Amino acid sequence: MRQSRWSLAKMRYCVVFATCLLVFATTCTTAAPFDQGRVLQGEPAVLPARERVAVENRILTERLQTLLPELMAETDIDMWLVLSREYAEDPVYFTLVPQPTFAARRTTLLAFHRKADGSVDRLVVNRYPLGEPYTSVWSGGDLDAQWRALGKLIEERQPRRIGINQSRQWAIADGLSKSLHERLLEVLPEDYRSRLVSAQDLVVRWTETRTAAEQAVYPHIVALARSVVADAFSSSVITPGVTTTDDVAWYIRGRYEALGLPVWFMPDVNLQRAGQACDRDSPFCGGQGVIEPGDVLHTDVGLCYLKLCTDTQEMGYVLRLGETEVPRGLREALATGNRWQDLLVAQFRTGSTGSEILAATRAAASKAGIESSTYSHPIGFFGHAAGPTIGMWDDQSGLADGGQWPLHPDTAYAIEGNIKAQVPEWNGQWVQVKLEQSALFDGRRVHYLAGRQTAWHVVR
Repeated sequence: MRQSRWSLAKMRYCVVFATCLLVFATTCTTAAPFDQGRVLQGEPAVLPARERVAVENRILTERLQTLLPELMAETDIDMWLVLSREYAEDPVYFTLVPQPTFAARRTTLLAFHRKADGSVDRLVVNRYPLGEPYTSVWSGGDLDAQWRALGKLIEERQPRRIGINQSRQWAIADGLSKSLHERLLEVLPEDYRSRLVSAQDLVVRWTETRTAAEQAVYPHIVALARSVVADAFSSSVITPGVTTTDDVAWYIRGRYEALGLPVWFMPDVNLQRAGQACDRDSPFCGGQGVIEPGDVLHTDVGLCYLKLCTDTQEMGYVLRLGETEVPRGLREALATGNRWQDLLVAQFRTGSTGSEILAATRAAASKAGIESSTYSHPIGFFGHAAGPTIGMWDDQSGLADGGQWPLHPDTAYAIEGNIKAQVPEWNGQWVQVKLEQSALFDGRRVHYLAGRQTAWHVVR
């Protein structure tokens, strides 16, 4: 009887203990500042170029119908002018026009007018009409007449604040050329010139905000980038003692281009190895050459698909003869890199500036004893997009342009930076683990769009 009572008591204790663990685990999961994201297995499908057009145009129409009116009201712009010439297009031009569009033939004048009911008319003054979702308000072949038509349109609509793309801070918002600005002034009534204001805030908000449709496809796009990296850092591509870092970089570029996916910079692949200099204060550790057993590999790649861009950095290791797994010191270094990521995304709060996030991350990393550098940035229509600048690789002061821009919901970021750790198996030599993963901030939490690297890629 005593044994039965004791067994029953133990059972109750175990149930209570297990329940507490479950509550604790659930609480921790709920309170976590990030979501690991869904990792897509294999190489995700890629639409043929022709089939991408309908998807891109559907997303564009939704953005113009629902997002643009909100942002024009938020930034107090009554009319937004995006004026472009062929071969000298405004950086945001291709984010606004339907596909397939290759240029602003010959001069394309876009005007977005916010009406009293809050809706926005999408108007084009152009000899080559764009079609849906734009309404053409002029057709002809005379350039002077085209500009006069724009002036007439502005005067008829009587906007109080006219946004033009001029900005000293944001290159993305500085697309109005000097000559086009001069032509605009020529056709504006004198009393309208004082109504011209910089549209930089509208441009940044337009380019940084991700709609529900974009958030649905973005994980697939990021998974494409990650899947090619996983393949590149494997024995199917690398033959130790033969393959060079440059070979791998060109392999990655070739894979993306074969899929019809443009890279927005040349992929970089570099290596670190025992005996090579890597100091605690070195801003960058790594070099090029023939890949050998025992090497640590790093790549930095970026592609664009369905108008959205990625930026990815991951790490690999080449096993030595007799090794069956990555040395413990390197595994711990990657875990430290993940811990640094956790500290960074824990600082993401709506309204916090890039500089505030940077300062808080640096303080948390220092307290945790992590030797790190943080230089994260927005992504979206551009790989290096406008928005909160969370440090620069060569400037950890927080004073860089963009540092004072606040964090907004539904914006995407490259969680980028590096940590350094001493590796016992390398006689205490420092190794630099450079990580970068694409993520979305929904206003409450950060979601890694296609997971993040938590284990080394291994070349066996």
